[in-house]
Amino acid sequence: MDYLKIKFGTNFEENESKFQKVIDDMFQSINPLFTLSGKSWKPQMDVCETTDEIIILSELAGVDKENLTLEINSKAIKLYGKRHGISPEEKATYRLAEIQYGTFERILYLPAVINTEKVSASYSNGFLQIRLAKLSEKDIQTIAIQYDE
Repeated sequence: MDYLKIKFGTNFEENESKFQKVIDDMFQSINPLFTLSGKSWKPQMDVCETTDEIIILSELAGVDKENLTLEINSKAIKLYGKRHGISPEEKATYRLAEIQYGTFERILYLPAVINTEKVSASYSNGFLQIRLAKLSEKDIQTIAIQYDE
């Protein structure tokens, strides 16, 4: 059985600046092949929640499992990796280039606290499904606040 890489972390801050995104989007509109030069992209995702779990479905067609990593903590997940492009024909002229290649990263802050010991992930037909068990109310620790007078 093959396994996906799942890491457990604490700090999921995005590094991409707004200015860099504007510049990248500008160059992509001028030349669609700019996406082949290593530009970062974001896979599409669906997130749904039941009373017991959070289910995340991500579209990752063409991404090899070896190039896919999932980091999880009790409040967020970070999915990142790389999709390799297919070399274009040497004499071909692109008329449309919508498929994005290169590195990708998504950080999702979860709507409920999850139990990091009850996580499962499966990858089939280009879709990654992540199932995250929510912590029950009795498992969430609350601390009384003392007031100084």
